[in-house]
Amino acid sequence: MNGFDFDGLLTFWGRRSDDILTLVGEHLLVVALALIFATIIGVGVGLLVWNNAVGRSLAVTSAAVILTIPSLALLAAMIPLFGLGWVPTLIGLTLYSLLPIVRNTVVGLREVSPAIMESAKGMGMSPGRVMLTVQLPMAWPVIVTGVRVAAQLTIGIAAIGAYVGGPGLGQMIFQGLSSLGSKNALNYALTGTLGVVILALLVDGAFTYITKYSTSKGLRA
Repeated sequence: MNGFDFDGLLTFWGRRSDDILTLVGEHLLVVALALIFATIIGVGVGLLVWNNAVGRSLAVTSAAVILTIPSLALLAAMIPLFGLGWVPTLIGLTLYSLLPIVRNTVVGLREVSPAIMESAKGMGMSPGRVMLTVQLPMAWPVIVTGVRVAAQLTIGIAAIGAYVGGPGLGQMIFQGLSSLGSKNALNYALTGTLGVVILALLVDGAFTYITKYSTSKGLRA
C-alpha cells in the first residue's frame, strides 16, 4: 500500500465529493429505516412482555442470541433468501438493533412506580390509558437511550453490509481493502472509516436533542 498523503486525500475528496455524499446519504437512510423498524418491533415486544417474567426473559435472550451471531455470517446466510443489496442489509441491521430497544423498553416500563399506576387507575383510567398516558411517557427516556445505543451499533455494522452489496460507506472501505497497493486504496479505506466515525458522533449528538425534546418537561433532569 502506498504511504499516506494528506494532500492526495484532500484531492480525492474533492474529485469524489458527489459519490461520498451519496454514500453518506445511503448510510444514514438504511440506518434510519432499520431503527424505525426495530423501534416498532422492539417497543411492541417490550409492551407485550414487560410484566411477564417468562416472556421478557425469552424476548431479551432471543435478541441477545441474535447479537452474538457474527455480522458477516448473518448477512451471508441471507443471500440465498433475499439476494444482494438493501434488503439483507436492512433486515440484518434491524435484527441487531433489537436487543437494546427491547431490553430498555422492559426496564423502563418496570421502573415506573406501581403506586403511580395505581393512582392513575384510581382516577378511572383503563389499563390501556394508563400505559399510553402514564407508564410509556415515564419510560420514554430509558427507551430512547436504547434506541441511541442501537443507532451507534447499526452505524458500524452497516459498513459491513457492503459485503452483500448493501448501501453506504462500507462500499468505500471494501473497495480500499480489495485494491491494496493501488494509488487510492488508502484514500478509499480512510474515507469510509472516517465517514462512519463522524456519522456516529453526529447521530449520537442528535439523540441528545431527540431525548431532550421528546421527553415530558416534568421528567427532564
